[in-house]
Amino acid sequence: MSVTAQPAALLTVDLGALVANWRDLAARVAPAACAAVVKADGYGLGAVAVARALARAGCRDFFVARLSEGLAVRDAVPESCRVTVLDGLMTGEAEIYRRRGLTPCLNDPGQVAMWSQAAARAGEKLPAALHFDTGMSRLGLSPADAASLLADTAALDGIELVTVMSHLVSSEVPDDPINAAQLAAFRGWRAAFPAVRASFANSSGIFLGAPYHFDLARPGCALYGVNPLPGKPNPMRGVATLEARILQVREIEPPQTVGYGASWRANRRTKVATVACGYADGWLRTLSGKGTAWIDGKPLPYLGRVSMDLITLDASDAPAAVPGRMVELMGPNAPVDAVADAAGTIGYEILVRLGQRFARAYIEP
Repeated sequence: MSVTAQPAALLTVDLGALVANWRDLAARVAPAACAAVVKADGYGLGAVAVARALARAGCRDFFVARLSEGLAVRDAVPESCRVTVLDGLMTGEAEIYRRRGLTPCLNDPGQVAMWSQAAARAGEKLPAALHFDTGMSRLGLSPADAASLLADTAALDGIELVTVMSHLVSSEVPDDPINAAQLAAFRGWRAAFPAVRASFANSSGIFLGAPYHFDLARPGCALYGVNPLPGKPNPMRGVATLEARILQVREIEPPQTVGYGASWRANRRTKVATVACGYADGWLRTLSGKGTAWIDGKPLPYLGRVSMDLITLDASDAPAAVPGRMVELMGPNAPVDAVADAAGTIGYEILVRLGQRFARAYIEP
């Protein structure tokens, strides 16, 4: 007789909501196309499952950060889909890209040269994206390098440019003048390649309007339910729900304390529920004393510190909080952005830190 352990914590990913978010964003940028950024393991929710669902829905362009991510997504989606790796080429990787049908994002003259040389060795044109840095000062051709390249386009011999792109710095702040400055700069570089599709808008950039859409938008966080319009109502559907199981419930009397450092002290009789989740699961310690869990519509404030494996909650007003029940840590009552605000961070970080100890369930569209 086999025995299956109940999950201590469960991460549920609503792939139907994910697909609905992608379709909403695709409609907003039409007639431009809409890609999907699935780096960081699909923002913590599982890149393979996410990419497969989006490919079935019609997405044909996927962006990842690392080569290893690109290989995983390449195996998950049809050959007709393009998988672009934002890191670009490192020494010795060109043949992997070529054999596996991955598209490198070329960020500097050295990467351009490596890909051109790989094309010469293979005797064929090789596809690439060309990244212009318009203000981020991270990856991408600097203005000086871009000017040199345009003055001697022989450096692109053997390269089939399929995308020219840049990345917005402050798109979540619509009135920031850097948005318009970047737009002008990108238009200038893009003009040298009028026949190549252009990609500029990220999640928040989509909401800056049609001038930012060009030919291909690249949403990331909005696909996964993070609000692309901070300070305004979230137009996206929630995608991830995190629940953790109550392990023990006890009542304490003043002046008893809870957790490490005795950082919380009871001033009344308090029902304490201890649940199976902690910073070893990627649940941020900065939620200590600030987060709120939920059960049957009742809020359960965090007591004391989030520890490695456990969180303690004030369940005094929640009769349903009994051992074995699950509490909601993130979901309809605790949206990812609300959790992030309590933790002093952004929704991106909450999602990408979700650990591998969680059991995972996927709701198909």
